[in-house]
Amino acid sequence: QVQLVESGGGSVQPGGSLRLSCEASDYLHNCLAWFRQPPGKEREGVASAYTGNGRGTPDYADSVKGRFTVSLDNTKNTVYLHMNALKPEDSAMYYCAAGQSRTWAGVGWKCILSEGDFSSWGQGTQVTVSS
Repeated sequence: QVQLVESGGGSVQPGGSLRLSCEASDYLHNCLAWFRQPPGKEREGVASAYTGNGRGTPDYADSVKGRFTVSLDNTKNTVYLHMNALKPEDSAMYYCAAGQSRTWAGVGWKCILSEGDFSSWGQGTQVTVSS
């Protein structure tokens, strides 16, 4: 099990920005990803980044494409989620996850945003978007 620690959550007005960070305890993964869970709703995938060797390409939920950007630091043990143009519907507990499963997407390796493909989870960081 990979230990994951998230940070960067908080409260922001609609249209604002936040950057979430997640640091992994080891390198025994091919994928680091972000999921979120609004109150009373199921957890959903937000964005993923490939951390293995070779070219990777991110995956995004349709609801955040063009607004959110996932990135890795040089060590590939820290994943970021840059969130721009935030909307009230983005409010949720955001979780970092690590896993091994990846697939070839034609232009690079992609980590599919399927909850069952991730075996390690952080404690979550709260994001609240409101006026």
